[in-house]
Amino acid sequence: MRYVDGFVIAVPTENRKKFIDHAKKGDGVFMDLGATRVVECWGDDVPDGKVTDFRKAVQAKADETVAFSWVEWPDKVTRDAAMAKMTDWMENPEGADPRMDPKKNPMPFDGMRLIYGGFVPLVDLGGEVTA
Repeated sequence: MRYVDGFVIAVPTENRKKFIDHAKKGDGVFMDLGATRVVECWGDDVPDGKVTDFRKAVQAKADETVAFSWVEWPDKVTRDAAMAKMTDWMENPEGADPRMDPKKNPMPFDGMRLIYGGFVPLVDLGGEVTA
């Protein structure tokens, strides 16, 4: 069953080009490790909410733009194996994919304010229904 990772990030607006460059390097790793699709979106119409919203979720500042991204995987097993290779820099740098080395591809945003999660698709009107 397909699996989706979603990400919301506050990116300094002046770092748009750096964000694109960073994403192209990282997204290639996702694809090489089994992702079927990666989409990176730059905030265009991200309104302020009364209780919560995307900007509040990532504590976006006035000079930052909210980016929304997702990665589609064929299944959770493929995603989990890929994530282990991509995010293992702290505990097992020898086993991690060298293209994800934060020294070689630094994040052009505050990673502490990035929110993410893994999701099982329930309805997909552009594809097959999985529930």
